Amino acid sequence: MTGPAPAPPLRSRAFLFLYAVASAGGVVAWLPLFSLLLPMRIEAVAGDARIGLATLVAVAGAVVASVANIAAGWASDRSLERGGGRRRWVAAGLVALALAYPVLAAAATPATILAAVLLIQVAVNLLIAPLLAILADEVPEGQIGLASSLLALGAPLASAFLALLVAAPGLDMAARLMIVPLVAALLVGPLLLVRAPARLPPPADHPGSPPRDLAAAWLARLLVQIAGVVVSLYLFYYLRGVAGAASAERVAARTGQLLTIVNLLAVPAALAAGRLSDRTGRRRAILFGAAGIAAAGLVAMGTAAHWLTGAIGYAVFAIGSAVFVALHAGFAMLLLPSARRRGRDLGLLNLTNTAPSIIGPPIAWALTGPEGFGPAFLALAALTLAGGALMLAVRGD
Repeated sequence: MTGPAPAPPLRSRAFLFLYAVASAGGVVAWLPLFSLLLPMRIEAVAGDARIGLATLVAVAGAVVASVANIAAGWASDRSLERGGGRRRWVAAGLVALALAYPVLAAAATPATILAAVLLIQVAVNLLIAPLLAILADEVPEGQIGLASSLLALGAPLASAFLALLVAAPGLDMAARLMIVPLVAALLVGPLLLVRAPARLPPPADHPGSPPRDLAAAWLARLLVQIAGVVVSLYLFYYLRGVAGAASAERVAARTGQLLTIVNLLAVPAALAAGRLSDRTGRRRAILFGAAGIAAAGLVAMGTAAHWLTGAIGYAVFAIGSAVFVALHAGFAMLLLPSARRRGRDLGLLNLTNTAPSIIGPPIAWALTGPEGFGPAFLALAALTLAGGALMLAVRGD
């Protein structure tokens, strides 16, 4: 009878930094597109039918992303078992991005926009599924809170890049879209040059957490992410509604600045929460508090009548949501039963990122009317708070 497999050694700060930068590259691959560039592209092509096309693109894209993420995670599991590692799949994702973005840049009809977005979803998930599994493989439990909190760096870096991209003179939409995969490759590339540590004997599967705990954690993140997807998808249109007579380009520039500021503020909050969770082990309580903050921001957004109050509400929501999502990623890794199937299992957990794009837009569509997004955001606040409360039922600390 063999004893337990040795734990992975502590990783250096340099590795954690490179991983954080690579993770930010994964965010750059999708956040600028789905938060602003794609809504602008859809509005230019679809005009008054933009909400309907945006909803269709979000739902169809989420279905493709769900399948692609699980498949990419499973493929990287098989590659790891055979001694090939996961980094080759990350590199394949970068190549796929470089091929997919030009298709969107050339799209000029609703049908071609939809087809291009589906291709990009495949490429993005081919990149990020093995990238997240590398974190679970190579970072030990004692560093998982800090390492997962570093994932919060991705949003501010991607948002700062987006703000520069929108504000840069002389760039049309096609040029902006072509730059995105290039920057993603520059950020992810350095990690691919760092070899994985020598492999330890494969750890034996363990019972993990009870199925009810895994289900509760999964559902909690799903509820919180429904709000995140809806706010991200419709933020540009929401801010246009509370910005008075400001032009679309003016609102786009202000939205890029807002995203940058808010996501920068989220980084120290996530880092502090991650370090606190490592030191105290009270991960569930911290997650509940973060969800409560996010819900309060949604209430503010739902009742706002002016740009400033809407922007403040978004800031509160985004910070609480960023802390919740970053820390939940590390917490969920501690619940997985099989080290051999981390890529596949993380792909199943990733359904909490993609399924909200199927569930959320129809909710927003049904609750959004001439009065704006108020009823939708109030309903999402209730779902977010319920997601936080569910984490208290998970016995994983």
